[in-house]
Amino acid sequence: MTSDSFAPAPLPAVSLPGRTALVTGGGSGIGRACALALAGAGATVHVVDRDGETAKAVAGETGGQPHVVDLADPAAVDTLPTAVDILINNAGLQHVAPLTEFPPERFELIQRVMVTAPFLLLRRTLPHMYAGRWGRVVNVSSVHGLRASPYKSAYVAAKHALEGLSKVAALEGAPYGVTSNCVNPGYVRTPLVEGQIRDQAAAHGIAPDQVLADVLLARSPVKRLLEADEVAAAVLWLCAPHAASVTGVSLPLDGGWTAG
Repeated sequence: MTSDSFAPAPLPAVSLPGRTALVTGGGSGIGRACALALAGAGATVHVVDRDGETAKAVAGETGGQPHVVDLADPAAVDTLPTAVDILINNAGLQHVAPLTEFPPERFELIQRVMVTAPFLLLRRTLPHMYAGRWGRVVNVSSVHGLRASPYKSAYVAAKHALEGLSKVAALEGAPYGVTSNCVNPGYVRTPLVEGQIRDQAAAHGIAPDQVLADVLLARSPVKRLLEADEVAAAVLWLCAPHAASVTGVSLPLDGGWTAG
């Protein structure tokens, strides 16, 4: 047999029948893509979003269950299911301002949604995962969990905190067959990012394509936005049985941003 006749066996398709997933921020963007990918692999999906219409729409697409919840409210988090095998912490928000002008209440809100809520959800769902000796936690972090940018103090602080929380969950969950990882996308084509492009184009009097190339993607060697489906594919891969030894890692999907 020659080397060029060798063909590696294809990886098995991810199959998650009998598993239950909970996706925060599941009504749109990356969260919706994750919900669809998990449902496509056979998981039952709880779609959590503060927007009731989008949560119900995605639940309808996936055959899952919607939960209209404001994750900034700890009491509301307590209403979510505990019998969850796969937890996707995805919900987030952004505010851009210099440190000297950053509203303290906005900073605190971002920490509640993007750090405290994932912590509370881990407390709710890990006992079920531990009891079943299997679980997957995927935290949708960001390149900003690994690198900083000016004017995004709350977002960068929250994503760095989420990275640390994920690693602690990985260490504590390992004896129970529970993995915890982060995915770290750069800019993704979502309504939030498209709105940022329009706003910056208007503010600076330049074309949207110039905002994309000169502002958003300035530090990325790959000059394009990620698609939400690409992030969801990485999330799904981390939930598969073949990823049982992948834990405590941060997976950049950043077009080479962190390589420099």
